[in-house]
Amino acid sequence: MLVTTPARTSAAETDLGLTVDAAILIDADTGKILYEQNPDTSLGIASMSKMMTEYILLDAIKEGTVSWDQEYRVTEYTYKMSQNRALSNVPLRADGTYTIRELYEAMAIYSANAATVAIAETIAGTETEFLKLMNKKAEELGLEGYKFVNTTGLNNADLFGMHPTGTGPEDENIMTARSVAKLAYHLLKEHPDVLETSSIPKKIFREGTEDAINMANWNWMLPGLVTEYEGVDGLKTGTTNLAGSCFTGTAERNGTRLISVVMNAVDSTGVDSDKTARFDATAKLFDFGFGQFSKQEVLPENYVFDDKKTIKVTKGKEDRVGISVKEPISLVVKTNEKDLYKPKLVLDKKSLEADVKKGTVVGKVVIERTEGTDLGFIDGKEFSVDVVTSTNVERAGAISLFFQGVGSFFGSVWSGITGFVGGFF
Repeated sequence: MLVTTPARTSAAETDLGLTVDAAILIDADTGKILYEQNPDTSLGIASMSKMMTEYILLDAIKEGTVSWDQEYRVTEYTYKMSQNRALSNVPLRADGTYTIRELYEAMAIYSANAATVAIAETIAGTETEFLKLMNKKAEELGLEGYKFVNTTGLNNADLFGMHPTGTGPEDENIMTARSVAKLAYHLLKEHPDVLETSSIPKKIFREGTEDAINMANWNWMLPGLVTEYEGVDGLKTGTTNLAGSCFTGTAERNGTRLISVVMNAVDSTGVDSDKTARFDATAKLFDFGFGQFSKQEVLPENYVFDDKKTIKVTKGKEDRVGISVKEPISLVVKTNEKDLYKPKLVLDKKSLEADVKKGTVVGKVVIERTEGTDLGFIDGKEFSVDVVTSTNVERAGAISLFFQGVGSFFGSVWSGITGFVGGFF
């Protein structure tokens, strides 16, 4: 299904001169957006779609419903698709069986299309049923502006008339750059081990057999490849006539990991003549991110607000309890803009009833930029950390509670009397 998203006019403060239809750069830790260019237009995503297939497979592995050594028996559909070397594929034998790990590596490293469909069939029975899982996951993640019509990102016209039920014969997957970045962000959060495979520059499929095939990663920014870039270890390329040259990349330097997305990248001739335009654009994004931004601590651990150090406690041995920020807050910000980010306390509870345990959540602290443009975070405009109680407060004994009740009663009576008398004057 197509999920539409309202048009937005926000733009990056800096023009990087990218010749792309859309781009975005985020911090992989917090999801803070560092740069965006036309991030909310739905465009072709080609094989970047396979990140969703990877996500669902890794979920299934974690849940134990699928195992790495589980074997898949080739179907007529996957056999026919795998023989088309005009597409990215490792040929599968018609009577062959392959482990899920073999198929996953072929998909993640070589973008093998038949291997991708094979994984979908293993998990859901058919590619049509797997689309339901893709849409469900997209909804869970809050993606917008997307439409999935197959698992691979190919145009349905390349699927031999065997495209999923309910999709058009020439349909193709689309998504916004913002949603692609959000998908990659959550994939890395939930399954960081995806990088163990996406970072492999070259591997031999079925090494040592007569079916052995050299697989060179289409991500040419990996070490030893054509456009090598320090720190790059994933994630997924994509190319079709509709989508053009696309790439979702990630790189880590000095403890900071960035995620970038570029869509339909072209060179100075207006096309991607040497197939490096997407990597050139990605390099500009990473240069900007690593060169202009750094991870800085905005709030230290156990930070206490001067104007709100405690909140009220009822029925306790003490009538107030200290509150503080649960954990330190670090953000990737421009090096000279740290002081523009200030904490705002938002309390959910104004008082607690004893027993109160240390670490009880009473609200959150939101980091806000005081001036200038802020592009927000990939999961929304707000980034927050819990505010918690800093000590225990035991419940008062029966006698203490009695006198507290008496005091509260007479306090209420006295308040009523003064209010009544005040009405005469």
